[in-house]
Amino acid sequence: MKLRASELRQLPEAELRGRLDEAKEEYFNLRFQRTSGQLEDFNRLRVARRNIARILTVLGERQREVSND
Repeated sequence: MKLRASELRQLPEAELRGRLDEAKEEYFNLRFQRTSGQLEDFNRLRVARRNIARILTVLGERQREVSND
Protein backbone atom coordinates (compact mmCIF):
# COMPACT_ATOMS: atom_id res chain seq x y z
CA MET A 1 0.00 0.00 0.00
CA LYS A 2 1.44 3.32 -1.06
CA LEU A 3 1.62 5.94 1.66
CA ARG A 4 1.06 9.59 0.83
CA ALA A 5 3.43 12.21 2.25
CA SER A 6 0.53 14.55 2.98
CA GLU A 7 -1.08 11.87 5.15
CA LEU A 8 2.20 11.10 6.90
CA ARG A 9 2.73 14.76 7.81
CA GLN A 10 -0.49 14.70 9.84
CA LEU A 11 0.66 11.81 12.05
CA PRO A 12 2.44 12.26 15.39
CA GLU A 13 6.11 11.33 15.52
CA ALA A 14 5.52 8.19 17.59
CA GLU A 15 3.10 6.89 14.96
CA LEU A 16 5.58 7.69 12.20
CA ARG A 17 8.34 5.77 13.96
CA GLY A 18 5.98 2.81 14.39
CA ARG A 19 5.10 2.87 10.71
CA LEU A 20 8.79 3.10 9.84
CA ASP A 21 9.48 -0.05 11.85
CA GLU A 22 6.59 -1.83 10.12
CA ALA A 23 7.75 -0.71 6.67
CA LYS A 24 11.31 -1.87 7.33
CA GLU A 25 10.05 -5.24 8.54
CA GLU A 26 7.84 -5.59 5.46
CA TYR A 27 10.78 -4.73 3.19
CA PHE A 28 12.97 -7.30 4.93
CA ASN A 29 10.30 -9.98 4.53
CA LEU A 30 9.83 -9.12 0.86
CA ARG A 31 13.57 -9.35 0.24
CA PHE A 32 13.62 -12.71 1.99
CA GLN A 33 10.73 -13.94 -0.18
CA ARG A 34 12.53 -12.74 -3.31
CA THR A 35 15.67 -14.62 -2.34
CA SER A 36 13.77 -17.82 -1.64
CA GLY A 37 11.83 -17.54 -4.91
CA GLN A 38 8.42 -17.03 -3.30
CA LEU A 39 7.85 -13.41 -4.31
CA GLU A 40 5.59 -13.02 -7.33
CA ASP A 41 4.99 -9.26 -7.38
CA PHE A 42 8.39 -7.57 -7.46
CA ASN A 43 6.73 -4.15 -7.57
CA ARG A 44 5.94 -4.56 -3.87
CA LEU A 45 9.68 -4.24 -3.15
CA ARG A 46 9.76 -0.89 -4.88
CA VAL A 47 6.64 0.35 -3.08
CA ALA A 48 7.99 -0.74 0.31
CA ARG A 49 11.35 0.95 -0.31
CA ARG A 50 9.67 4.19 -1.35
CA ASN A 51 7.36 4.11 1.68
CA ILE A 52 10.42 3.94 3.91
CA ALA A 53 11.92 6.89 2.06
CA ARG A 54 8.71 8.94 2.44
CA ILE A 55 8.58 8.33 6.18
CA LEU A 56 12.25 9.20 6.59
CA THR A 57 11.70 12.38 4.57
CA VAL A 58 8.86 13.53 6.82
CA LEU A 59 10.90 12.74 9.94
CA GLY A 60 13.84 14.68 8.49
CA GLU A 61 11.62 17.66 7.73
CA ARG A 62 10.49 17.70 11.34
CA GLN A 63 14.06 17.53 12.60
CA ARG A 64 15.02 20.50 10.44
CA GLU A 65 12.00 22.48 11.70
CA VAL A 66 13.05 21.87 15.31
CA SER A 67 16.67 22.81 14.68
CA ASN A 68 15.70 26.02 12.84
CA ASP A 69 13.57 27.30 15.73
